[in-house]
Amino acid sequence: MKFLSEKPLPRRTFVRGMGATVALPFLDAMLPVGLGAWRKAPLDRTRFVAIEMVHGAAGCNEIGSKLNLWSPAAAGRQFDLAPTALKSLDAYRDYLTIISNTDVREAEPTSPKEIGGDHFRSSAVYLTQMHPKQTEGSDIHVGTSLDQMYAQKYGQDTPIPSMQLCIENVDQAGGCAYGYACVYTDSISWASPTEPLPVIRDPRVAFEKLFGVGGSSEERAERRRSRRSILDFVAGEMTSLKTSLGPEDRHRMDSYLEDIREVERRIQRIEARNASTGGSEQRELAGAPAGVPDSFEEHVKVMFDLQALAFAADVTRVFSFKMGRDGSSRVYAESGSDKPFHPASHHGGTEKGVKEFNLINKYHVSMLPYFLDKLKAIQEGDGNMLDKTLIMYGSPMGDSNLHNHRRCPLILLGHANGSLAGNVHIKAPDATPMANAMLAVAHTLGLNDMPRLGDSTSALNLSAHA
Repeated sequence: MKFLSEKPLPRRTFVRGMGATVALPFLDAMLPVGLGAWRKAPLDRTRFVAIEMVHGAAGCNEIGSKLNLWSPAAAGRQFDLAPTALKSLDAYRDYLTIISNTDVREAEPTSPKEIGGDHFRSSAVYLTQMHPKQTEGSDIHVGTSLDQMYAQKYGQDTPIPSMQLCIENVDQAGGCAYGYACVYTDSISWASPTEPLPVIRDPRVAFEKLFGVGGSSEERAERRRSRRSILDFVAGEMTSLKTSLGPEDRHRMDSYLEDIREVERRIQRIEARNASTGGSEQRELAGAPAGVPDSFEEHVKVMFDLQALAFAADVTRVFSFKMGRDGSSRVYAESGSDKPFHPASHHGGTEKGVKEFNLINKYHVSMLPYFLDKLKAIQEGDGNMLDKTLIMYGSPMGDSNLHNHRRCPLILLGHANGSLAGNVHIKAPDATPMANAMLAVAHTLGLNDMPRLGDSTSALNLSAHA
């Protein structure tokens, strides 16, 4: 193995040039001399992704529950995903922890004037498990979210402590309905009880934040028009670095750089396609930024690509990802349903309506294997990135037809650096707060000194077999 010097390359190594900053992936050259053959990575923190897919699931309805449209019939390890919306995760069942039968009661109304405002409370409750103050003013208050608790303790040694992404449009100004500020439904990440964090919808904005594309806005716009890659600005320094690496590290670097270039090309193609439609108002997503594709699937996948690249380079270890809005009228034609999302979610409690909403739930979950494939393909030390990641996917709503917050959907994916075994369905006792599951997630992430989260009563046992 050939190294730059007798000393290992620092894990936090960047290549810079012309306003671009590219962090390196984990390389054998970053190991102490003599340990390369063991391929042991330094002790690192688990990467954490918190995903909200809004407005519950068909399987949380009484009919859907009997049909096992969300969680499988059997608890423990011998469960069948075939009837469920999780069927697409069967190939990853060894990384899958299903948590069923937990409630998000902090999203329920606590006074008559709050009745009807479930849409405008739920997202703020998801990661905080706290009840939002009903206000349309600036005196917002809910709680610090789980992702930010983790970022505040373990994300400070990365260039970006955390990033917040979304798919649907957001508008954090003013009030929405039922006396709630719009920010409650726009953001799932709260740095403090009064500080919601803004979300990024445009992949171009996320890309430039991750890779430190600097300069003035005019210079950045000119780079986009010229269609030059950010890698062009660091090519000389990158070539010099690669000559001092061994063959395996050079191969890993080439693969990583090609992934960056491919994501950049995809964003450029999206922008070019949207620019040729005759203006943003002519697009399927009227008014959306040029970098936002009209296709939900394309948008989700490029956002997953960006998260995988960020984890590979250890630019950040924490993402929150809001994949929808409760009141969205978006049609997911690829799901097999031609109904807009919100009307489909109000299925009337009929078997036909429940099954149609389940088609959309199943489609949303089917986006996850793409991300899992990406993470599993990233090698870091003696494991892959999926081994070192914890992905939480769920909703603070249960039965969307009734705006019920009982028996809400929640799954975990990844091995969290060996802390999650996977291949288990944990069915919690009746009336268990979802906060118990999230408290257990916090402990899994290393926040062992956290005694409670929201309305938790104790940490749920995530290694339970039945």
